[in-house]
Formats: sequence, structure tokens, C-alpha cells
Amino acid sequence: MDTCRFAPSTTGPAHPGTLLAALLCWLDARSRGARLLLRLEDLDPARCTPAHADALLDDLAWFGLDWDAVERQSAHAARHAAALDRLAALGALYPCSISRSELAAGGRRAPDGAWAYDNRARGTPLPAGGWRACALPLRARLPDGVFAPEDEGGLGLAHDPAAAAGDPVVRRRDGAVAYQLAVVVDDAAAGVTRVVRGRDIAPSTATQAALQRLLGLPTPAYRHHLLLLEQDRERKLSKFHGAVGAPELRTRYRAAGLCGLLARACGLRGDEAPCTPAGLLAGFAWERVRRDDVAVRWDGERLAPCP
Repeated sequence: MDTCRFAPSTTGPAHPGTLLAALLCWLDARSRGARLLLRLEDLDPARCTPAHADALLDDLAWFGLDWDAVERQSAHAARHAAALDRLAALGALYPCSISRSELAAGGRRAPDGAWAYDNRARGTPLPAGGWRACALPLRARLPDGVFAPEDEGGLGLAHDPAAAAGDPVVRRRDGAVAYQLAVVVDDAAAGVTRVVRGRDIAPSTATQAALQRLLGLPTPAYRHHLLLLEQDRERKLSKFHGAVGAPELRTRYRAAGLCGLLARACGLRGDEAPCTPAGLLAGFAWERVRRDDVAVRWDGERLAPCP
């Protein structure tokens, strides 16, 4: 049996993009009889709060989604530390003091749009007390070469992550384990075999595959889907950019009405008639899901796709 997961960050309320991603992941898992895990990614000490996590659980339940298991990523500190121990034992863990402004000065963009790191600190030893005694960010030296995880939708994921993006930060300056390490460790521990997520994460997939090889972890099957974009089509809807949140949406929509709107936006329905996730299940197929991103606007009363 496949195991799938939906793994939102708990940095703020759910927004339309969160709900669409959750819906598509849920439909994929339920249509194939897979086990479905909800993992609340709550490792950022500055932005993640228990209140955000609780609200997200409530919003997803209101929308009509259910899960076979729910976990909070912050409960897995021991396994994250064990992964750092493993990287240190392999000689692949090193401190790096290079700032974001220094990376920006290099002027080279990574595939995900961030400033690329040129691996200049490779070979810097850990302090005598090991990584636990290090106050600097820690990076993992990736294997060199091209990694080509497959995307079921045909999206090209192949590149050399060590050269194109640079060795990733795996523990931040504030002591939090970074996304790239936590996600591969937690996916493997949960037995995740399928990852369905937005295409904004696609450029990170080769880095994750390289970390999986380094740590001896399996690589899941991947499918990256369309995004909901801001009205200007320049960026995706996000909590960071102030996308309309579920608390406001719930004052304007019943769950079935919002589900119908999102089903039409992604191509699963030809109209916005109210529906439920369970009601979409019988006719679900990825061939029916549009591949291009969709811009939406919020006028304070209604969410609508842009022409």
C-alpha cells in the first residue's frame, strides 16, 4: 500500500492555495486506497505557533478532508538529530558563516530562485564538540553529479544540485533543523512512497534526492501540480504575501461552495456548483487536472479566477 502525505507549514492560516493542494493530495491518495498522513511542519521557531497548527487542522476538517494519521514535525527532534549525527559520521557536515548578502553578491540564482551558494566553505571542520557545539549554520556536502527524480506529470526535475544550488543548510543559525533535511528524514520514517505537492517545490526535489542517497533513504514517487497565483501572475498565493486566509473565506463561503470553486479552477469541474471532496472522488483523474497555473483575485467578498 502506498503512503502519501500532505505537509503544510504552520506559519499562518490556510489560504486557497493550501486548500487546493490539500484537496489534490487527498484525492490522489483516496482514489488509490493509499494511507494518507497529515504532517504539520512546525520547526520554524519564529513563525510557527500551536495556535496556527490547531487552526489549520480545523480548517482542513471544515473543508471535508480526513487523515489516517496526524503528526507534528517538532515531535521528531530525536530523528533529526540522528540524521545530523549520520552526516557528521560521513564527513558531510560542515559549518558555514556565509550570509545571505554575501550569497546575493555572487549574483547567481539557484533553480528555486534563491541565491546559489558556491560551496566555498566545504572542508571547514566541525568544532571539537561536534555539531552540537557549533553556533553557525550547518550545511551538508552533497554528492556531485546530476540527480533525476521522476515527476509523474512529466515535469523536468533533473539537475546537479551541488553545482546549481549548492550544498543545502540542514541546521539553521537559530538551531532549527532546516526543511531540506527534515522533509527527507520524516518522509522516510513515515514510509512515504508518494509525494503530491505544488510545482513551486519541484526545484528542491533533486536536492532532496541527493540527501536521500547520502543518508541511504528511499526516494518516493513525485507529482507536482499547478499553483494558484496572485492576480498579477508574478507569484503564488502565500501566507507570506498576505493571501486571503481561511478565517475570512469561512465568513463568505460554505465549505461545499469553496470546494466547487477550487474544483472548477483546477479543471475537475466545468462549473462552480457546490460539492465535497468525497463527491469529486469517483471522477478524479490527473488527466482532468489542468497543468497551467491559475491566477485568482479576492475582492473582499468573492474569490474568482482571473480571465
